[in-house]
Amino acid sequence: MRNLVSIIMPVYNAENYLENSIKSVLDQSYRNWELIIINDGSTDKSKLIVSSFQDSRIRYFEQPNNGVSSARNLGLANMRGDYFCFLDADDAFPVHSLRSRYNLLRRHPLLMFVDGEVKKFDQSMRQIIQTWNPNLKGNPFTDLVRLEGNSFLGLTWMIRRKHEINYRFHENITHSEDLLFLMELTKSGGNYAYTNETILYYRNTPDSAMKNLKGLEAGYRYIENQIKHWLEVNDTDLRIYQTRYKRAMALSYLRKKYFKDAFKVWL
Repeated sequence: MRNLVSIIMPVYNAENYLENSIKSVLDQSYRNWELIIINDGSTDKSKLIVSSFQDSRIRYFEQPNNGVSSARNLGLANMRGDYFCFLDADDAFPVHSLRSRYNLLRRHPLLMFVDGEVKKFDQSMRQIIQTWNPNLKGNPFTDLVRLEGNSFLGLTWMIRRKHEINYRFHENITHSEDLLFLMELTKSGGNYAYTNETILYYRNTPDSAMKNLKGLEAGYRYIENQIKHWLEVNDTDLRIYQTRYKRAMALSYLRKKYFKDAFKVWL
């Protein structure tokens, strides 16, 4: 089906939030979508919740617990859309999330990636903690490598699919895999823009990935070891990346009073 948007949703023990997340997709003003749900070995009622929705646009897959990157890769391998985006099972789409991003891609054939405003909520989704707005137009590769923060707050982009590309996440890291995915996607080119509309409601949960600082540091170091071999990354870009991720990690460790870890991150 032409102009189909594939939405990839990995699920692991998300029974408390999953229904709300799926309903936010069903409520979209843009109707030409498929929701690919990948159950990554959940042990709660997630499967039962998915089965309660009778909509042929929802496609369900399940696998043993292999991690979020593996789940997303299964979704990517099975998507049928001309465009694709991601939605975590504890987040939600505002009603025009798909339409606002799709319309930009449709009107501008040279655009490859479209982003938008993100509202970060508390766990109850009642109070806004932070509002993030992208601030870049053009190719975002250098912005991503330098951790500028003008084009990246996670997997918030809608992406124009190129069928010759085998889209995949690295499965051997548990954090920052989304950043590396977008770096690899943009290093060969492609223009980025954004809508002024809100495209994601992000839920701040207790088990947020940002809470696992060791995993986050390991992800940053893994990316460092990848990009230092890329011809597209010059010495200045690499130094800026190293300085910024180490500073960010040191500050995060200091906030938790992990003083030794804050010192070690610079070694």
